Order: sequence, then structure tokens, then C-alpha cells
Amino acid sequence: MSPLEVAAVVINVLGVWLTARRNMLCWPVGIVAVLLYARLFFVWKLYDDMVLQGVYVIVQIYGWKNWTRARSEGTGAIQVIPLPSTSLTTGVAAATLSSLALGAAMAVWTDDPLPWIDATLTCFSLLASFWSARRHIENWYLWIAVDAAYTLVFLYRQNDLTAGLYAMFDALALYGALNWRSVRERHTNKNGLSRIP
Repeated sequence: MSPLEVAAVVINVLGVWLTARRNMLCWPVGIVAVLLYARLFFVWKLYDDMVLQGVYVIVQIYGWKNWTRARSEGTGAIQVIPLPSTSLTTGVAAATLSSLALGAAMAVWTDDPLPWIDATLTCFSLLASFWSARRHIENWYLWIAVDAAYTLVFLYRQNDLTAGLYAMFDALALYGALNWRSVRERHTNKNGLSRIP
């Protein structure tokens, strides 16, 4: 493992932990982690993954701006908001259709041994990132599923170290879900109605 890869892993874990804590530093840290991985994928000649990191930079910038606007005026805390059912349905449908299109393209034009799985995990990772930027707790439930699947994929490919990293991400996603749920419950009034806009 190169020093660049070690730095990318450590900074990525820090970014996820900061997101779970609803700390605004998660966005600049996340951008650094994404750029480090873009460099690694360039070195490894994984050009599709390198381009995907560019999309992640855009999502990180969007999340940073969205969280900045959404800070509570009194405390500066980042509020957690519920995901509307229409957004859930639309998001899952878009990720599914994108997975089918990307999987078909990867199956035809690349030598990826798992094109459909890779495409599905990529598209649902982007959906989870978008939901995180929008402050929806459901992002963590989706990350739990995606990270568990990535762990199995990397074990299958005999990338044990990376599988261990994704298992750690899975634990951080569980922590994030519990932390955000606790925050959401604290903002629920005695009638069970959310005070969060």
C-alpha cells in the first residue's frame, strides 16, 4: 500500500465520521479524499473510477453549499430532514434505470468482470451521496446496504484490505444512522410531529 493510498483511506474515513457527526468539515475533507482517490485511480489506470471521482467532487460541493444554507440560526447545527416518499421513489427508480444503462455499457465496452454489480453500486452510491447532501437520514440506510455489498465484492475479488475498509465504512454508516436518528428524535415535539422544516 502506497503512502498516497494510506492517506486517501485515512482522510476518507475521517470524512465519513465527520458526516456522521454532522460536522461541516466533512465536505472539504471529503473533497480532498475524492481528489486523492482520483489520483490513485489515474495511477492504477482505472479511468472510469477516476471520472466518477469528478462527479463526487460536484456532489461534495453541492452538499457543502446545502448544509451551509441549512444551519440552524440559533445553534449552527445541521438539521436532519425526512425524505419525502416521492423523492424516495424517484431516487430509487433513477438509480435503478441508471444502473441498467451503465451496466449494459460496461458489459459491452469494458472488461469489467462484474459490470452489473459495479454499475449498480456506483449509481446507488451516488444516490446515497445526494441524500446525504440533502440531509436525509435515509442516506445512511442506503450506505449500509451499499457498503455491505462492496465488502462482499472486494472479498470475492480477494482485495481483503479494501474489503476491510468497506466493512469499516459499514460500521460508520450504522453509527451515522443512529446519530442522525437521535438528532431527529430530539427535534420531534410531544405530538410526534417534526419541527424540522
